[in-house]
Amino acid sequence: MLRQFIKTMACRETHHWFLVLFRWQGSVLPAVLPRAFCCALFGALVADFYRRGWAISLPVLGSVVPSIVLGLLLVFRTNTAYERFWEGRKIWGHLINLSRNLARHIWVSVDERVEADRHHKINMLRLLVAFAIALKLHLRSEPPNAELAAMMTPEQFQNLQAMNHPALQVAFWMADYLQDCHTQGRINTYQLAAMMNLINGMVDAIGGCERILKTPIPLAYSVHLKQLLMLYCLALPFQVVDSMHGWTALIVGLISFAVFGIEEIGIEIENPFGHDPNDLPLDLICLTMKRNIEDLISLAPSCSRPQEANFSSAAQRLC
Repeated sequence: MLRQFIKTMACRETHHWFLVLFRWQGSVLPAVLPRAFCCALFGALVADFYRRGWAISLPVLGSVVPSIVLGLLLVFRTNTAYERFWEGRKIWGHLINLSRNLARHIWVSVDERVEADRHHKINMLRLLVAFAIALKLHLRSEPPNAELAAMMTPEQFQNLQAMNHPALQVAFWMADYLQDCHTQGRINTYQLAAMMNLINGMVDAIGGCERILKTPIPLAYSVHLKQLLMLYCLALPFQVVDSMHGWTALIVGLISFAVFGIEEIGIEIENPFGHDPNDLPLDLICLTMKRNIEDLISLAPSCSRPQEANFSSAAQRLC
């Protein structure tokens, strides 16, 4: 599913370039256009005063303000936001790998002695998907929903609704299951340690996502950047009116649109866990994990047929 999504996006970029160029949904146009329009109106006002003979051309501003605003805002702000976005994507990519490895270990290594053991294993595998869904809902400040309920028993879902951190509770259930399997002799100590390390990595992923979510750009820095950006856009007409004349409003509007747009992109991707078109596709990632687990459940591990193996060995001895 994820590969199909990437191919679809690449196809859109290649064959529908102009459709993407004028796309409204998912862009920063709704937030940026009103600000750029106000700056263009201010530029038109400055151009009108200049046309009436007012000495308001101040080209000296062009050597001071742009270096501060463009260097401090457009570089640092965008790089910092994208770093948070990319770190979130790496954490979720690592979470996918951890869940696949843990699912493979549980499905292959945990011995099945009675019929109920198979059902318990399937329940644990689906709890891996439940962990990802619970983490997604936690990052979006949403309560447990039907998507999460489909991955566990009604009793587990009822207990989960009373928890402050559902993802941690799911991790506890998985660890408790592995410990019970070790106590019953269905996995050895080395297998238990390996699978516990994978669960520890999943819990670490919670901390990594929460670090991004709960550490926004400092307010003082964000306010100062916006003030510098507005200062640049308001000083821009005085820099270009002497050479642009009647085109001042258009030039100011276009440049304001560019710098406001870059700032808004940083704001859009600063928190990559929401529902916005520019956020991480967490719903698609969880769906991919679910399909991987269901594919794994459809396979039959060799340890699921111990009685057949014992019967074959006995038959060979008799022969």
